[in-house]
Amino acid sequence: MFSDRYEITERIGIGGMAEVYKAQDQALRRVVAVKVMLPQYAADKEFTERFRLEAAAAAQLSSPYIVNIYDWGQDSGTYYIVMEYVRGIDLKSAIQQRGAINQRKVAEIGSQVCQALSVAHGQDIVHRDIKPQNIMVQPDGNVKVMDFGIARAKNSVKARTSNVLGTAHYISPEQAQGKELTGTSDIYSLGCVLYEAATGHLPFDGEEAVNVALKQVQEPPVPPSQVNPNIDADLEGIILKAMEKNPFNRFQTAQEMKRALDDYLRGRAVNLGAGAATTTIMGNNAQTQVMGANDYGYNNFAGGTEVMTPIEGTSKTAVRDFRVDDSAQKKNRSRRIAVGITTAVLLAVIAAIAAWALFFNQDDGLAKVPELSDLTQAQAEAAIEKAGFELGDVEEVYDADTVAGHVCGQDPEAGTEAEKGTKINITLSLGVEKGQIPNLKGLSADEAQDAIEKAGFVAKFGGNENSDDVEQDKVCRQDPEPGTEADAGTTITYWISSGVESVSVPDVRGYPERDAIATLEGAGFVVESQAGDYSEAYDEGTVMSQSPNGGKLEKGETVTIYISQGVDPSTLSKDVPDVSGMSESAAISALNNYGFQNVSSEYRNSTEVPEGNVIGQNVYSATADSQIVIYVSIGPAASTPDDGGNNGNNGNNGDNGGNNGGNGDNGGNSETPNTDDQNTNPNENLSTDPNL
Repeated sequence: MFSDRYEITERIGIGGMAEVYKAQDQALRRVVAVKVMLPQYAADKEFTERFRLEAAAAAQLSSPYIVNIYDWGQDSGTYYIVMEYVRGIDLKSAIQQRGAINQRKVAEIGSQVCQALSVAHGQDIVHRDIKPQNIMVQPDGNVKVMDFGIARAKNSVKARTSNVLGTAHYISPEQAQGKELTGTSDIYSLGCVLYEAATGHLPFDGEEAVNVALKQVQEPPVPPSQVNPNIDADLEGIILKAMEKNPFNRFQTAQEMKRALDDYLRGRAVNLGAGAATTTIMGNNAQTQVMGANDYGYNNFAGGTEVMTPIEGTSKTAVRDFRVDDSAQKKNRSRRIAVGITTAVLLAVIAAIAAWALFFNQDDGLAKVPELSDLTQAQAEAAIEKAGFELGDVEEVYDADTVAGHVCGQDPEAGTEAEKGTKINITLSLGVEKGQIPNLKGLSADEAQDAIEKAGFVAKFGGNENSDDVEQDKVCRQDPEPGTEADAGTTITYWISSGVESVSVPDVRGYPERDAIATLEGAGFVVESQAGDYSEAYDEGTVMSQSPNGGKLEKGETVTIYISQGVDPSTLSKDVPDVSGMSESAAISALNNYGFQNVSSEYRNSTEVPEGNVIGQNVYSATADSQIVIYVSIGPAASTPDDGGNNGNNGNNGDNGGNNGGNGDNGGNSETPNTDDQNTNPNENLSTDPNL
């Protein structure tokens, strides 16, 4: 794990100064490629600076044909670059597996690489290491140029050092000599790549890299058509112009080379400009060595004739020096005349030999198998019969490089000799393979990547998003939809669930119950409503409390609300009905019905209210839990009978007692007769109390 973010999963390549790994970006949840500097170079400041410059240079470039650079850093002394993970195969591996590639495909690859170089050169960046290993062919057939590991801005100091960087089989002559480079150096390297792709062979090879580099400087390439006779003359002309030894005779810009390739692909006339200068080969005694910029170089140009002379002050055999003088021109003119005569004689001999062979072998029954690539079945059959052969088996395979219904393979191969009448088997293209988009919902990111790749498609991580029905870290959405049919190599984008969205819980206290439910459900919650308590703060029928109150919840969770019953009626005063005159039971029942449950009775004498009926009550306004007392009549009080006048007075009710009655302090009813001599007349001492 680098920087607590990039988790290494497997190694996918190794180069001269770094290894490349497949990794998972934990922050953005996508597959990336991580280029890690080899440990032996980590302490080398020049290499670490080159590593940093690679990231800086490539990060400036934006093109569909250039691998994107995402990040750069170092962790515990290990330097790394994070870049786009490109699925597919590098062009070198493709050539090794298939040999020569279909020439139209070669031109398409060249056009796309030119587009990438045009972007880089437009920012004064020279790649310096264009080779098939650095060109990735994706499943959809498009390419991406990668590895700007030795890229340098043209005006940088390091661009003018004498260090020779790059791969010997593809470096330009000026790069082999350590000269200052321009975009035409990349064009030369691309010419070497296209040469190899079109022929299946390197333009220059040798046992050691230094020998190959010297050939880049000294020797012209063998024309591609002599290696692969099926190459079109226009494509061959483009390749050879790109590989001119003199930078000024090449395409001057990548865009110019792209136009030539596009013209070839569209069947238009290819304009290669003025004739290229002839490359002069150094003598056989040239030293085998890659030269630095301070050793020698192109001194000047004159007359277009190249004469190899040592540069003054050096002991090494010089590469090309374009200085000429009159005597050199005369010698070269004589040499060209002699070469022309010799060539004419050789051509005449070759023609005679060919005519002789044709005459004496015309009936040997052998014929060359025709080139059938890109022909329809009918066209191929006509060509086979015209050449004296018969159509054999016809098979069909998916081939993204060939239009459906056209020939993408044949047996025997084109250009081989076979007896006339031999059956020629052909393979027709079904075009781009179709496949059904897999259902990724509920899969992890790794599972989704594997499912997409196994189905023949290209995976792309779209990002994270909330989902109500898919758990976190699983695929919740994809494009295109599952079950649809698409071409192999189609990009399928998938999104990973961040789980259910968490939202703030609205505060609905004080809302009427219906409004509170609508508000909470609108926010995505399930609502449970329960009866609350009495409340003086919240009106009856409104929300008095909720759980939870505030904070965040995932959508779909439950919020409980409690509905106020209003003010507690037991705390409110209200009128107490007048139950006077009612029977005791009727009065108690009436008061209970009015909400007064705490009713008690007191009994009193009354001459006006019949016994058992209510005389009155203690209150006429009270709270529901107040005690209500009703006074119930027990009828008039009973009187005391006369016993011979001795009693004098049987006073009752002390307030109105007679003068001589037995009257206590309170004038109450005395049961003891008063024997005072002065109060012996009972008629004079009767109490005036009306109840007596």
